[in-house]
Amino acid sequence: MLEDKNDDSSYNSNTIYVSVIFHKNFGDKKADESELSNGLIKSAKRTGQLNLSNRGLGSVPENVWKIDELVMEESKEVDFARSDLNNWWNAESLKMLDLSSNVVKTISPNVKLLQQLVTMKNMSHNKLVELPPGMGYLVRLVELNLSHNQLQELPPDIVNLRDLKKLNISNNNLRQLPPMGELRKMEILDANHNDIEELPDFYGCTALKEIYLANNYIKEITEEFCDQMQHLTVLNIRDNKVEVLPENVSLLQTLKRLDLTNNNLNKLPKNLGLLSQLQSINMEGNKLSMVRQDVIKGGTDRMMKFLRDRITEELVCDTKVTNNDWPDKYTLKKSQALMLPARDLTSVPEDVFVAAASAEVHIVDISRNKLLEIPNSVTLLRETLSQLILSSNSISNVPSQICCLSHLQFLDLGKNCLLDLPPEIGDLKNVRELVISNNKFTKIPRCVYELEKLEILLAAENQIDEINVSSDALTKLKKLAVLDLSNNSIFTVPPELGNFTHLRSLELMGNCFRQPRHAILAKGTASVLSYLRDRIPQTATN
Repeated sequence: MLEDKNDDSSYNSNTIYVSVIFHKNFGDKKADESELSNGLIKSAKRTGQLNLSNRGLGSVPENVWKIDELVMEESKEVDFARSDLNNWWNAESLKMLDLSSNVVKTISPNVKLLQQLVTMKNMSHNKLVELPPGMGYLVRLVELNLSHNQLQELPPDIVNLRDLKKLNISNNNLRQLPPMGELRKMEILDANHNDIEELPDFYGCTALKEIYLANNYIKEITEEFCDQMQHLTVLNIRDNKVEVLPENVSLLQTLKRLDLTNNNLNKLPKNLGLLSQLQSINMEGNKLSMVRQDVIKGGTDRMMKFLRDRITEELVCDTKVTNNDWPDKYTLKKSQALMLPARDLTSVPEDVFVAAASAEVHIVDISRNKLLEIPNSVTLLRETLSQLILSSNSISNVPSQICCLSHLQFLDLGKNCLLDLPPEIGDLKNVRELVISNNKFTKIPRCVYELEKLEILLAAENQIDEINVSSDALTKLKKLAVLDLSNNSIFTVPPELGNFTHLRSLELMGNCFRQPRHAILAKGTASVLSYLRDRIPQTATN
């Protein structure tokens, strides 16, 4: 709706808009050329930026490609008394070009003349059917947006854009993507809403962190893809035809978000539960016969617990094995995990860890055994180990050598006989989740407060008698989101704990304190924190 005509600025702008949309002949190349006025050229040469978006262009003015060579007539005469900002010898090369929201059908091969171009946004929302071969000359391009066009393929030389970090080709008619390996600096690929049937070859894309392939026709996530994408953090492949997930999906150890909504999956690989960094996983709209709907709809934590429990159950239900039957190198390499739960083990031979190190194992699970101590040979996995699960044993001491496991992110020491942890645990700077529940701790060990990346601390079922919120204790854990201190011996809850607004889950049930009362605790974390904040003593003011 048009603005009030009494507002001159809005009325004028709307008048211009109407003239462009309704009075411009889209096939008039001469009219398109006139859109690139002398004023725009001067501005572009001064700033290095040219915005021709939403002008009803059916073609790109030829002078756009030659803009770096143009010298404005009135600027040729040197006048040293004038400001030098507009002088031709100080002109900026074109670095940003915006041609979005037009009706452009073709791009001239002369696009190759803009070799200083860094950002092309948005070439989106046009009528492009193909790209010219000259695109490959834009070697300084960092961001390219070609979304909402009618592209059916990408030119082979697009892989020459060696500095490209963001590529948006969503909402086109692409059936396949070329091998992407030459795009070694690409960090984000958005190819949503196309007709792509197979994952491209990503070998060499070592910087790629986020891939968006929703609303395509992809049937399979391949083993090769999982091998190539071990540094991926986001994979959105919802609304496709995916039928198969490979077991080596566990190689995607840095994955934080996985969206597989509305595909054709009927089963999940057991190793999916080994993805320790997953913060969001979506599986709704599949035909998962072995997963209950309440699990699928129960959120990420519920799904991951289900998957991890299933790993253990399947291993226990496998054919009975003796202590001499250890995983072979092929199994270790394929799963990237050394899984030995519930075998009544009292020790693990060193050669098992040697084989695991050779296979670059990421996960070790020796839970539910009869270990009295942590095997020293686990340190052989110092280059790769990210998860170490030692729960439900009889371990009473953690050796200081464990600090060499510098890549460790998840450490489960629950259900053991521990009274304390060595100071060296504080050197494990990458640990995000620590489980020390069901032990004999009377205090949270000091070394825990040195784990600066810690997000989850589970310390329930101990004899902990205080919550230390001082500046050299819990306050140091700036990323802490989950704190479970239920069923301990805590006498008082410091009101200052209410300032820990970054906590999304705080469990305090089953302790000795009288305040907050059970009714407050039952209302959830936000209510507890609010209650505590209201009881922080106010500093007296003069």
